[in-house]
Amino acid sequence: MAQNVTETRDSVQDIYGPRTPYQHQWPTRCDVYTIDTPDKWVQSACILCSNGCGMDIGVKNGKVVGVRGRTTDRVNKGRLGPKGLNGWITVGHPDRLKYPLIRRNGKLERATWNEAMSLIVEKASEVRSRLTNHGIGFYTTGQLFIEEYYVLAMIGKAGLNTLHMDGNTRLCTATAAASMRESFGCDGQPGSYADVDYTECLFLFGHNVANTQTVLWSRMLDRLDGPNPPRLIVVDPRRSETAKRADVHLTPRSGTNVALLNGIQHLLFKHGWVNEEYVAKHVVGKNELWTTVEKYTPEHVQEITGVPPNQLMEAARIIGTTRSLLSTALQGVYQSNQATASACQINNINLLRGLIGRPGSGILQMNGQPTAQNNRETGCDGEYPGLRNFQNPNHMQDIADIWNIDYIKMPHWNQPTHVENMLTYIAGGSIEMFWISGTNPLVSLPNLPRARELLTKPNLFVVCQDIFMTETAAIADVVLPAAQWGEKTGVFTNADRTMHISLKAVEPPGEARADMEIFLDFAKRMDFKNKDGGPLAPFNGPEEIFEAWKRMSFGRPCDCSGLGYEKLQGGSGIQWPCTEAYPFGKERLFQDGVFFTDVEYCESFGHDLETGAPLTKEQYKTLNPAGRAILRRAHYRPSLEEASEEYPLHLSTGRNALHFHTRTKTGRSKRLQEADPEPWVQVSTEDAEALELSEGEMVLVKSRRGKVELPVRIGNISQNHIFIPFHFGYWDAKDDRSRAANELTIEQWDPVSKQPAFKSGAVRIEKTVQKEGQERHHAKEQQTAAIHNIEMNKKHTASIPQPQTDQDSPPRVRRLELWLGATYEGMHMLIDFYNHLIPRLIHDFDVQSGLLVMHRIATETCKRFKPIVEKYHESKQYGRSVSQRLLDTIMPKDINKSDPYEALAALQSLQLFLTYIDDHLIALLPASQALWDKDFLDAVQFGQDSIMRQKAWASNHIKTKSPQTLLVPMTMPEDLNSPDSSLGGILKCYHHRI
Repeated sequence: MAQNVTETRDSVQDIYGPRTPYQHQWPTRCDVYTIDTPDKWVQSACILCSNGCGMDIGVKNGKVVGVRGRTTDRVNKGRLGPKGLNGWITVGHPDRLKYPLIRRNGKLERATWNEAMSLIVEKASEVRSRLTNHGIGFYTTGQLFIEEYYVLAMIGKAGLNTLHMDGNTRLCTATAAASMRESFGCDGQPGSYADVDYTECLFLFGHNVANTQTVLWSRMLDRLDGPNPPRLIVVDPRRSETAKRADVHLTPRSGTNVALLNGIQHLLFKHGWVNEEYVAKHVVGKNELWTTVEKYTPEHVQEITGVPPNQLMEAARIIGTTRSLLSTALQGVYQSNQATASACQINNINLLRGLIGRPGSGILQMNGQPTAQNNRETGCDGEYPGLRNFQNPNHMQDIADIWNIDYIKMPHWNQPTHVENMLTYIAGGSIEMFWISGTNPLVSLPNLPRARELLTKPNLFVVCQDIFMTETAAIADVVLPAAQWGEKTGVFTNADRTMHISLKAVEPPGEARADMEIFLDFAKRMDFKNKDGGPLAPFNGPEEIFEAWKRMSFGRPCDCSGLGYEKLQGGSGIQWPCTEAYPFGKERLFQDGVFFTDVEYCESFGHDLETGAPLTKEQYKTLNPAGRAILRRAHYRPSLEEASEEYPLHLSTGRNALHFHTRTKTGRSKRLQEADPEPWVQVSTEDAEALELSEGEMVLVKSRRGKVELPVRIGNISQNHIFIPFHFGYWDAKDDRSRAANELTIEQWDPVSKQPAFKSGAVRIEKTVQKEGQERHHAKEQQTAAIHNIEMNKKHTASIPQPQTDQDSPPRVRRLELWLGATYEGMHMLIDFYNHLIPRLIHDFDVQSGLLVMHRIATETCKRFKPIVEKYHESKQYGRSVSQRLLDTIMPKDINKSDPYEALAALQSLQLFLTYIDDHLIALLPASQALWDKDFLDAVQFGQDSIMRQKAWASNHIKTKSPQTLLVPMTMPEDLNSPDSSLGGILKCYHHRI
């Protein structure tokens, strides 16, 4: 039968389509590409970038035959980009995974679903028996539906009660969430795509919209070509398609974003461009921010960034005088040095101008993947369901109540484990099962040589759930074939909070199953129960799960209690919050100047942006945000790995317009792949001349971690910088050249968001040396060797996994008992301290009277800990020796008890010893929670409270005695000249320095 092709444009040759210039109301344009006339159209939305364009899937005879844009949709008004118009072909691709695979005798072989799931459950049970639930980790994607994430979050947090859950959204947008928590109290984009229609100024920082969100760039192009176009400021070391349209293009040195943004804020303050009335009512931290940015003059900023003062001034003038401002950010911020600190400064700029929460004025801390927002909202990527605060017991109790689990089982002793820490635990052997769903870490993780080494460890059991055989699936022990977009029903949220429904259009190939079905099957086989004995996840379909999610979201910023499957069908996507008060969604957040920062409502108490240390609730209270936004501040700090003589070039990686992620789908679209078949390295004209490079020449790019061999593209990038697209791995490579950008990248991550700094690190370029096996060590050879290593060494088979024996590995020792023993011994020595040492060292009736109380408190703490140490059979190994050595070190040997200075020193020694015990309790607090032992937790909390009281007592006496002791000259007894006395030793050191 002849096919009827309908195509409104060749979107590969014409990426953005024809212009429809406008102001305020973006005209519709229906983009279509079908290879046959559909029998029906099924509602969906595109999942090949974070834009979330509404589309319909054309179906004929049970097969997808094309797509068209939905003209009713608020996101795209009918337009589709090249990935959306051409990526659907993978639904029926012959390479799809169709059946479960199990590694038998080193080879992946076809298996039944029962065999595969039984093996996974058996292995999970065996790992739990040896390593506890914390021996299992989950690593997921940014492309599942909210229903699937929610079930996965329940499995990990309520079924296994573990923190070891992360997603590849950690690699692309963790900083977006972190920055909004820091500035606004909670995740959630303040702005709307519709702000493009009204704004007078677009500020695109590290956001190459032309490549990352082609339809959004079409919208911006139409505004730029329409009446009264907005001013465009772009910050990017490359002269990208986005930058070519800029009124001001700033090209800072890699890693200097904070300095540049501090410079803009300096000029806003200096020239009176701060909206003082708005800031006074709705913002805190203005004076502290000025103290930080005061020194970032244009001249100082130029020294750091290389940006000329006149360019900085022009950008600041436009920002400072515009009546509306839409600021956006993406990987140029999130994957660079000081990521969260930089993103917060972008938030600051809109807040200082008071340009937020109204048409044309807002902030879009962009996502990189289509469902990254859902990953964060449901609690699969370093967060908790409903964007709740793990430091707030009421928030954790809410989750426990909704899931009907005991509060002690709710894992909130720390922030969930990010993927780099999980890799560290894999390296140390404390995680032995790793479940990867919908992502390809053996191309996308930084420092691929290390990632390959760890994920191919013989004793690591890897489950890979995907739609194609990826580099990661090739090394797995079990491969589960998943259904993809168009083959299942679910809801997902884009980068401006628009929720779309994607309906099932066709059946998945072979025996492939929806991710939701796979997770529910695992939960049932593991017999996960709620506290009443019923099934933890008693769901039969996606709509049931969505209704359950609505309950979890209720009352939180992402509240979608007013939504349902019926409301989402037929028209446009709808933004959250969608509630009784906002039945059709809320387009912009913070119109009333009220933010999510109330201490009992916020998702986070914030962090020190430079060190990453989390703030306590008490520290947060001192900021007194009370519904006001917070101006976060940070000084510029250089990257950990700067350019050097050996590695003189700054490395940056990023996206192309025609590919997505690791090309699992787009690489199998003939049109997209033929148009963009290979990676390359972009080099400046100046660097190319210095290195005598020519266009298209093959070169070696080397870092301290690895090397790649790529053709050169010359121009449109700053000197001393190079760029490599990150999409390309090895599944379709036609030779053995290294070509994955992450062979080069460093594992450095941001201290707050824990997002890897892919746009950091240093490299050099060399001419290709044609000496096989000597100068060229290829990553594809490493990949092949890794697979061979598994085939030769993996011991997992279809039979029940056997526990490790002494012959398999050295015996394991749990360290809890050692730490608990040291803590208990320290407590007993503290009692001795009060009984014998303090009375001997300090002749002070005020101190003596307090000692009785301190002795009683310390004794009661020991009594509370006694049943705990008996239960866990504490080991006294190391305990007394460490405590005694510390005591011997901090306590003076010879002392004159009549001298007040010696009394002060003794009290200081007590403080140090109390801190020693307190640090032990700090470690035991999350450990007791991770054991789900309430008695242990109660004992630790009692101990912390008692230590806090004792430290307060000692501190008070130090403060009371210090002025008189330190300021009033006193006669010094002769024995205090001895270097063995505390004062004598100090004086000797002081005179030596003089």
